Amino acid sequence: MKTLGIVGGLGPESTVEYYRRILVKYAEHRPGAAPSIIINSIDVNRGLHMLGEGQLHKLADYLVQSLQTLERAGADFGLISANTPHIVFDEVQGRSKLPLISVVEATCAHAKALGLTTLGLLGTRFTMESTFYAKVFSREGLAVVVPNENEQAYVHEKYTGELLKGKVLLETRQGLMEVITRLRARDCITGVILGGTELSLIFREPSVAGLPVLDTTAIHVQAAVDRLLRD
Repeated sequence: MKTLGIVGGLGPESTVEYYRRILVKYAEHRPGAAPSIIINSIDVNRGLHMLGEGQLHKLADYLVQSLQTLERAGADFGLISANTPHIVFDEVQGRSKLPLISVVEATCAHAKALGLTTLGLLGTRFTMESTFYAKVFSREGLAVVVPNENEQAYVHEKYTGELLKGKVLLETRQGLMEVITRLRARDCITGVILGGTELSLIFREPSVAGLPVLDTTAIHVQAAVDRLLRD
């Protein structure tokens, strides 16, 4: 049996969700069995500070070190259970011996399989401002659009101030739905990417505001389980 290594803690709530979902999904294929998983939980506040200061190389160093810990512990492949750190995914993968499953590439493949063409992206400010989603999706002929500046500020505030701390509020769900509705009217999006793994805690349905939801946590988990079953 191969061992999956997870860089977790970014944030803790989504890491718990990843672990739970992997166990459930794996058991659907192998009843009564559980996969081999190692989790290295790192400090989300330290990561956010590096992002806020634009210290991307330091963030890459931090992630590479965490992956080296997982490799020494016996992991055969790994993933980062968060979207925002994928800002430095290419550098991290290039410096790590551990093969990684990209949440962005897995989500892109899922969107393409669904026949979606223009995707709205929600996540942290760092994810929405960055181009790492757009670059991967554009290679497959798919477009990614983001909320406007004021909407991004709202989404980021709710994400970091509430969801990262495990707070799931009805009024926040309604506010995020309004952002999605405006994206649909303004940019003609055909689907919405929950580009922050904690967003799956507040949107659990397959559609929001009449649009299909791409739950990056579920998509990433499925890719990991597929790899565990294959190996």
